[in-house]
Amino acid sequence: MRGNPFDEIEDMLDRVSRQVEEGVASGGLQVPGSVAVDVADTADEFVVTADLPGYETDDIELTLSEGTLRLEANREDELEFTDGDYIRRERSRKTANRRIRLPEPVEEDEISAGYENGVLTVRLPKVVGSDESKEIDIE
Repeated sequence: MRGNPFDEIEDMLDRVSRQVEEGVASGGLQVPGSVAVDVADTADEFVVTADLPGYETDDIELTLSEGTLRLEANREDELEFTDGDYIRRERSRKTANRRIRLPEPVEEDEISAGYENGVLTVRLPKVVGSDESKEIDIE
């Protein structure tokens, strides 16, 4: 005798749900087109590291606006294969992006970025607060 087909569907949905929950919990679930990043908080700065293999420096755009670092990378391969026809072409265009909300203000004029061997590193120095306290009058 054959089992209930809805039981099989329910089992499959339970498996998918567990996989999604495990991916979110481990930080391994990525949205297609987004860039996986590491954000480190040191005493003096935030350091954002992103893997962007296959891009050139001119393909990458970084902006900071209202405490959010925006990273966008666009690449188009314009090379044409002249010795024959493509059987498969999957490398023609690639776009990646990510927005990272910073937990504290940073010194915008002192931000630096470097790109080497497909790894982008952005250093964002924190705003140095004044240790002096200001007395506030109460009216």
